[in-house]
Amino acid sequence: MSDELLGRWRERYKAASLREDVDFDTLSSVKVEPLYGPPDPVDVIGVPGEYPFTRGIYPTGYRGRLWTMRQFSGFGTPSQTNERYKFLLDQGQTGLSVAFDMPTLMGRDSDEPESEGEVGRCGVAVDSLADMEILFQDIDLGAITTSMTISGPAPMLFAFYIAAAEKQGTNVSKLGGTCQTDILKEYIAQKEWLFPPDPHLRLTADMMEFCVSDVPKYHPLSISGYHIREAGSTAVQELAFTVASGFAHVELGQRRGLDVDDFAPGLSYFFNSHVDFFEEIAKFRAARRIWARWMKDRYGAKKERSWMLKFHTQTAGVSLTAQQPYNNVVRTTTEALAAVLGGTQSLHTNSLDEVLALPTEEAVEIALRTQQVIGYETGVTNVIDPLGGSWFVEELTDRTEAAAEEYFAKIDELGNGSILDGMLAGIEQGYFQQEIADAAFRYQRLLEKGEKVIVGLNRFTQTVQEGPDVLIIGPEIEERQKKNVAEVRANRDEEKAQTAIQALRDMAQDESRNSVPALVEAAKAYVTLGEMVRALKEEWGVYTEPPMF
Repeated sequence: MSDELLGRWRERYKAASLREDVDFDTLSSVKVEPLYGPPDPVDVIGVPGEYPFTRGIYPTGYRGRLWTMRQFSGFGTPSQTNERYKFLLDQGQTGLSVAFDMPTLMGRDSDEPESEGEVGRCGVAVDSLADMEILFQDIDLGAITTSMTISGPAPMLFAFYIAAAEKQGTNVSKLGGTCQTDILKEYIAQKEWLFPPDPHLRLTADMMEFCVSDVPKYHPLSISGYHIREAGSTAVQELAFTVASGFAHVELGQRRGLDVDDFAPGLSYFFNSHVDFFEEIAKFRAARRIWARWMKDRYGAKKERSWMLKFHTQTAGVSLTAQQPYNNVVRTTTEALAAVLGGTQSLHTNSLDEVLALPTEEAVEIALRTQQVIGYETGVTNVIDPLGGSWFVEELTDRTEAAAEEYFAKIDELGNGSILDGMLAGIEQGYFQQEIADAAFRYQRLLEKGEKVIVGLNRFTQTVQEGPDVLIIGPEIEERQKKNVAEVRANRDEEKAQTAIQALRDMAQDESRNSVPALVEAAKAYVTLGEMVRALKEEWGVYTEPPMF
């Protein structure tokens, strides 16, 4: 690569802070340079920490700091999950990630009829501020970052989080973390929406605006491809539909009147890391390059931080099998390594038993240790973008980028020159849903014909591994949570709660008002999640997906 480019990177590298807890030599004490590249002047892929960020967004890679080890966790009651969080932090986890149960994801209280049988089953039940306080009891929210994987009722859970932090005495301007809030992928893949698109997008824009002004270190939006991939998409579809959703949210912020350089650094991504090792690495590298170019050229971002695509990764739940479940440790390790070599900023590794039930403490520890072995033992973090310059990886990165650009052109066409309008039109027409369904069907046919192999499922099935013990969420959990909700309603200032609910209705009818302050006040009045959602549904209505065949 050119002397000028390499010299500029060296200066930035020398000026940056490096980790002091390890050296970067091999196990045999052979010196390892931080960056390798071709000997001839080839500037196509650039250097780490510089536009277009193909090789990573930081000049030091993982020599500066490792990715955040953020295990996705939540089950049963808030007190049970609080204990699990403390266990994970004691084991060396460096960030928290909240998994909510299905009623919470759908904006329902635990005592609603539709919640029966689901309370605490696929995550933790959070019905009110009281639950959020218990969830983070004795955990300093000002000292740790927390990710909340929820989209439909994300603004309400964000309000609970803000109120809980204030009750701890934390200055909310110091809060760090991420709320998913990506409603577009709900219409595309996960189907956990509450309202029609317009009010949902208003709430998202409100959170973006509020975080710019009041919580600048918090990421109000994590644009999610994970669930698109889990629904059956290809790697290219995951990349294209997710990054297009990111562009749509940039346009949403601009329509709100926000300066792109004020809010774009607060946008982050959430990708799937599947089992096809090199394809995933190419996907991550292409994503960075696409985002940087579009932010600079199409959306006029001037700040380097606005060009940087920051992402969390979760290993592929859909790749795990109930058959021979211990094979899942190998799959997860491979997927985690791809995420690291692809330059992720944060990582969750799935537990081997997640295809059977919520993970046990033992399985969670193995999953966390997987990340720690990769980070501290393998040496893959000693070199920045160690696969950069591989003929295969660079060709696959280019092809992945080109294929994604074809999808962007289609979405742009659907929106008559607007990616946001194109995403909404594609959702209404079923375009994204059909593309994913077709991809899932093609893959299933290849499995059935044996042309694609899943070990232990359609080949090498001669042995049967004895399944691990699984975590059981009994009916007593639901009864306990229903009792807790009743106690919250009985002990709150009811007049204050009803005043807050009416304020939500008033806010819903006044688009000039930012919704977050009203939601935070409702949270402080111990209005429950279900009460907030019902009040807003009465004003905004509900969304019914158009039928598709």
